[in-house]
Amino acid sequence: MSTKKLVATAAVSATALILSACGGGGPSAGGGDFTDDKVVLAVLNDQSGVYKDLSGPNSVEAVKMAVAYYQEKYGDDAVVDDIEVVSADHQNKPDIANTKAQELYDREKADIILDVPTSSAALAVATQAKEKKKLFVDIGAGTTELTNAQCNKYTFHWAYDTYQLANTTGTAITDAGDKNWEIIYPDYAFGQDMDKSFTEAIEKAGGTVGDHIATPFPNDNFTTFLTKAAADKPDVIGTMQAGGDLINLVKQFNEGGYAQEGIDLAVGLMFITDIHSLGVEAFQGVQFAEAWYWNFDDDNRAWADKFMDRTGTRPSFAHAANYSAALQYLEAVQAEGTDDADTIVGSLEGKKINDVFLKNGEVRAEDHRVIHDVYLAQVKTPDEVSEDWDYENILATIPAADAFMPLDQSTCEMG
Repeated sequence: MSTKKLVATAAVSATALILSACGGGGPSAGGGDFTDDKVVLAVLNDQSGVYKDLSGPNSVEAVKMAVAYYQEKYGDDAVVDDIEVVSADHQNKPDIANTKAQELYDREKADIILDVPTSSAALAVATQAKEKKKLFVDIGAGTTELTNAQCNKYTFHWAYDTYQLANTTGTAITDAGDKNWEIIYPDYAFGQDMDKSFTEAIEKAGGTVGDHIATPFPNDNFTTFLTKAAADKPDVIGTMQAGGDLINLVKQFNEGGYAQEGIDLAVGLMFITDIHSLGVEAFQGVQFAEAWYWNFDDDNRAWADKFMDRTGTRPSFAHAANYSAALQYLEAVQAEGTDDADTIVGSLEGKKINDVFLKNGEVRAEDHRVIHDVYLAQVKTPDEVSEDWDYENILATIPAADAFMPLDQSTCEMG
């Protein structure tokens, strides 16, 4: 699939183009030290498959919203006016992600690549970022390898990871009494990491995991895997699937009547788009880790209203995180007066951030893991839903310092 170019300035700010042409504010006016005459933000993700709804084209829109905010905030004082947003579809395949990343960095002159759900794809892009010495901010992939053994100077992990998910959901459910688990996971980097992280969290909380059941990715038939998981009558089946795969598994869990047999379902990774797709009846009562919720407070809701005006849907945490990462990148460019990658890395390292996505956020310099407050959420029952998309109760806030892997457990050697 060919790379698609979206020129943000054309849609966002005609004034900015006039300013650039007239010598006002931007690189052409000598307002900064830029590697070329523009800044290019690239979104690389699943535009058409199982992760399309949770991120996909609407993450491109979120990044364009960040560009619009930047231009509105700084106006004539913006150090860069010519900003492009480009996108490509990696189809959840690491080889395609690798090729697309090369094209975005080399042909499209991308200064930064954002998003990249599917951990195997993200690891491929991180390799390209290191080789090209260009920025990559992971939003959609969860593997902890990005900030451990495969960390590098140019890669940042912004939204969530498997340690944080397991530390939130696995611990809470085991502490509440569901001690005996079976885990069903997709057989690629993310699923393998989820299985490992959840097993460690469950065992630390005093629980046990029976079978670790690997499934193809992507997949649409989980009947055999569910039957195997339920055979030993566990307290809970933990599903580590996401997006379209999660929706299919939950449908088949409900059709199989496992809840009536006294087996609970734990969801390792949930997006609000998953709940919207099946409805709260399918998920009601399920607890899960939430990185951000659109109706958590007035600031979140105000941004979500703008997002809905633009896209017709409420944002997932991936959409909000892409907005945040794009905006913080542009803020770093503004502060430093350059898009030089090494300078921007230095500007981001150690930065403390509070924005619409990051609450008590900090970019750890040592491993580029972005820590922030996260939440233990529960899907509402149908009679609790007061408006469309308001599907979650936030049960607890897990402080940033407690949610993510401690530095003393990190194996990152940044170099």
